[in-house]
Amino acid sequence: MAYFNIILYDYFETLDAMGPAEVIGYLSESYILRFLSESGGIVKSTQQVPVETLPFAMMETSGVLLIPGGFGIRSLVNNEDYVERVRFFSEKATSVLTVCTGSALLAKTHLLDGRKATTNKTVYEWACSNGPKVNWLKRARWAKDGKYYTASGVSAGLDMIFGFVSDMHGIECANSLAREIEYVWNPDMDDDPFAVL
Repeated sequence: MAYFNIILYDYFETLDAMGPAEVIGYLSESYILRFLSESGGIVKSTQQVPVETLPFAMMETSGVLLIPGGFGIRSLVNNEDYVERVRFFSEKATSVLTVCTGSALLAKTHLLDGRKATTNKTVYEWACSNGPKVNWLKRARWAKDGKYYTASGVSAGLDMIFGFVSDMHGIECANSLAREIEYVWNPDMDDDPFAVL
């Protein structure tokens, strides 16, 4: 049993966090799903969805870490203390997953330097500016490099999480879960149809 930690902050993107949470929730025999924030308590998404969180002080760092994107990332990338905490959690985690601009925050830790990664294509230049040494992939739906998984915008987090499940639990498990939630999984990480828009 491993912890699956999702860090939240004010103005996170709802689907970035809840899409992967939906899928991981079906694997309750393998993961303990937890939402955490810097101080704990209620955190609201961009869409004003309130989520009860545990404080960072209660983080079980040996598990999986997921960092969603959202408007709130814009200020967090310039918060050195926050970036350092994300770096610490990411170094300890067995796998680190980001969705959308969550990769910009992870890039600020320098843990993606020299690694392949992707991000939301609508804010691609801004996200990339936070990690000039990252090997950004503009056409990727999601990318994997070592223990780091990064997804493109919002709904791409679902494709990435099924890729993660496939890697960890087998493709049959991933396909079964996709059928369970009636989702058409795009298993081709190199093909993001939104990259050309």
